[in-house]
Amino acid sequence: MPALVDLIEAGRSAKHHAPSRRAVVAPKIWSLAVEQLAEGRWSLLGLWGEPNTVHMALLDEVRDIGVISLQCLGGRYPSVGQRHPPALRLERAAADLFGLLPQGLPDTRRWLDHGHWGGSHPLTTRPQPRAAASSYRFLAADGDGLHQIPVGPVHAGIIEPGHFRFTASGETVVRLEERLGYVHKGIESLMAGSPVDRAAGLAGRTSGDSTVAYSLAFARAVEAALGVEVPPRALWLRALMAEMERLANHLGDIGAICNDAAFALMHAHCGVLRERVLRASDAAFGHRLMRDCIVPGGVASNLREEGERAVRSVIAEIRQRFPRLIELYDNTASLQDRTVGTGRLKVELARQYAAGGYVGRASGRHFDARRSPGYPPYDELTFDVPVLEEGDVNARVWIRIREVEQSLSLVEQILQRLPGGAAARANVPSTNGPREGMALVEGFRGDILAWLRIGEGGLVERCHLRDPSWFQWPLLEAAIEGNIVADFPLCNKSFNCSYSGHDL
Repeated sequence: MPALVDLIEAGRSAKHHAPSRRAVVAPKIWSLAVEQLAEGRWSLLGLWGEPNTVHMALLDEVRDIGVISLQCLGGRYPSVGQRHPPALRLERAAADLFGLLPQGLPDTRRWLDHGHWGGSHPLTTRPQPRAAASSYRFLAADGDGLHQIPVGPVHAGIIEPGHFRFTASGETVVRLEERLGYVHKGIESLMAGSPVDRAAGLAGRTSGDSTVAYSLAFARAVEAALGVEVPPRALWLRALMAEMERLANHLGDIGAICNDAAFALMHAHCGVLRERVLRASDAAFGHRLMRDCIVPGGVASNLREEGERAVRSVIAEIRQRFPRLIELYDNTASLQDRTVGTGRLKVELARQYAAGGYVGRASGRHFDARRSPGYPPYDELTFDVPVLEEGDVNARVWIRIREVEQSLSLVEQILQRLPGGAAARANVPSTNGPREGMALVEGFRGDILAWLRIGEGGLVERCHLRDPSWFQWPLLEAAIEGNIVADFPLCNKSFNCSYSGHDL
């Protein structure tokens, strides 16, 4: 059985790629990597395109990460999704953006392109004129007494657009099919040719609830490409921001899941705690979501004294109030009746799709990018990665609960050990030639991948950002099967996939 490093060494190594390696490989090596994915030995971290080239980021059994690239003669390449379903939507997206045609792809429908762009394949060197748009064909389901329920793309309340097509037998869901792409923003196109600082701002706006995680992933990719060493205090402040973002989102999710189970009291109390975290973040870093606070080379703002007091105060408040909310959740029979056993995601599927965050960890996948591949200062901090195997809504709630507890501890450790001095930003040099960098960081939903190439004059030639939702949205379709239609909002909220992060 080959190791990932063997496949990369068999190819033509790409110069100046850090910290992992990238190689241009022959079709035979590409197919060998697909075989490792199909047999469950390796995990797919990302797949993206460039004109006439397709790239694939891989994680092998010993947690080594690497990128292999294949030149696409005539824009064609052997499909990964044909044998490894997690690649299907990524290949469809690359086909829409770059016109790359995966040979043998089982599903060739457009994914991000809804027929409203000015032309086809906008990121190729020669974009094509707009082809005639055809209606989107949802998959058929045969059986007596089946009916379809279309939901969205416009939803009630403040929520991003996405279409859900249910096929049901009575109240039981037989199939769910999603159609996304409604909030495609063209971020990768906007980044191309941008200075690093502008591209960093775009990265932080990929998915608003994960602006810290995206900013961190982009910054670490730039720093890897250019060999930038970040000042120690800035490293620790980045981790503080990341854990504050995790706290706010997990608290909001726990309350929202309970609200979808008609238990509004938890929603109200968790909403108060989430608001307290956002206000403390504003006091500490000048922005409730800490947007634009992490930049390549370091951080944009230091932790103020009054901000540190606000953070310590909110941590103490959550420590006091959160245990009683957990007890309330665990001892409310009507709530448990809705969450326990609902929306089960099988361990095997979570592993196959390399599901990150609470989705994967609630179904037995023990992966956290803070641990492996890891990045500072988490190598100096003590924390556990909670894992369950039940895979239901209740398990996804409990993973969030345990992660809230871990983040409280991490924030306390960071404040106790925070290096002194001004929060400096290291100089980010320009480059005289192509430099490539990649980073994998842990957002609240799971691992976020950033890959980029910086060219002459320090401009970004190409950047690809992969949200954990790419691998979680398809799993929601699997988890709802066999449940009743009325439980979909509950299952959907327990996954809480990002529309914006997925649609780029």
